[in-house]
This record gives sequence, structure tokens and C-alpha cells, in this order.
Amino acid sequence: MDALGVVVGLGVLFVVALLIMITVGAVKAGKAAARKLSQQEANARRAIETATLKAKTFAKPGAPGQISAVRLSLRTALDSTRKVLAAGLAEDSQLAESLQLLTRLDAHAAELDGELKALELEPDAGRVADKLPALRERAERITHAAESMRWAAQDRMQRFADDELARLADECETEAGALRHWDTGSAASPSSASASSSASAPSSSAAPAGGAPRPERKAISNDRPVTAEQLLGLAADLTQRLRKS
Repeated sequence: MDALGVVVGLGVLFVVALLIMITVGAVKAGKAAARKLSQQEANARRAIETATLKAKTFAKPGAPGQISAVRLSLRTALDSTRKVLAAGLAEDSQLAESLQLLTRLDAHAAELDGELKALELEPDAGRVADKLPALRERAERITHAAESMRWAAQDRMQRFADDELARLADECETEAGALRHWDTGSAASPSSASASSSASAPSSSAAPAGGAPRPERKAISNDRPVTAEQLLGLAADLTQRLRKS
């Protein structure tokens, strides 16, 4: 009974732990989906606002069109710089500092965009004409700072690409030289190889060394070696002759 209770308790603990893991995973998945959905909504809203600003720039004359043009140039500079820095961050970690500066710059741009949006709704044309130059000057400063970082990042990535290409070209030239470098003296021709092998091989007609076995005995009548049967015949013939004598 005690063993059965232990097994049941372990099973219950396992089920509880499994349910907790499933719950935590579901919560994390839900949060990730919510963040992704929120990001997609923000991107869609920003795209709609950008299209609206483009339309106002060409459709509305006077101060409203100028305000829309300032807001559009400010947003375009920041978005373009952010894309360039984010694309090069995987290969150049130093761009992370540039992204941090761009985030701070983006906060100033958001504040300025709010002021421009409020000025766009201002009915007093005199106030609009009075405030717009200073806001445009601030927007130009932010735009120039963002463009400077974007151009510097592009030049940096191009320089790295040129340096990498130069090193790769040097390595290819070195490898090509190594492939063309061969030693003709070490490669023996077939005729020299056969000659050396024939010279190094012992001659079949040469006499054996001192420790080699002696050559086979030759028969008197011919040059063929004496067999065992012939020896037995000679021995029998010699025995008969001795008996006769």
C-alpha cells in the first residue's frame, strides 16, 4: 500500500507539473502573439499616416501642406536610418550604439511631430506663420542628424565590403599561385621510373649471395635436374653390379 501511494503521489505531481508547464507556455505564446499583433498594428497605422501625409503635401496648399511636408521628411529620415542600422547590426555590433542614439533622436522627433500636428489644427494663420519656422528648423536638425548616421553606416558597410573583397582577392591570387607551382624534378618520367626499378631489382642471372642455397645438381647426360626416381634407379643398378662383381 505504501508503494502504491508513492506511485500515485508521483503521478499526481507529474500531472500538476505538466499542467503548470502547459499554462506557462500558453501564457508566453499569448504574450508573444499580442506583441506581434501590436507591432503589426503600429506598422499599419504608421503606413497609413505616411500615406496621408504624402496626400496632404500635394493636396493642401499653404501652411497645412508645409507642415505635412515637414512631418513627412522627418518621418522618412528616421525610418530610413532605422532600417539601415538594423540591417547592418548583425555584422557590425558597433551599430548598436547608433541605434541607441537614434532611439533618443526618435523621442525628440515624436515630440516635434506632436507639436506640428497641433499646429496643423491651429485656426490662427498668424500664429502658424510665427511658429512654423522654428519647428521647421528643429525638424531639419533632427533630419540632418539621422541622415548623417545613415550615410556613415552605409559608408562603413561599403568599406567593410571593399576590405573583405580585397582580402578575398588576395587569397584567391595566393591559391592560384600555389596551384601553378609544381616541382618538375620530383616527378619522374615513366621511362626513368622503369629504368630505376629495373636497376634496383636483382638480376635473375646473378650469382646468389654466400648465404643463399646452392644451385640444383645437374645430370651428366643432359642439363635437366636429377629426380628422385632416377636416383633410386641408379642406386638399384649400382647394387646389382656390386653383387655380380
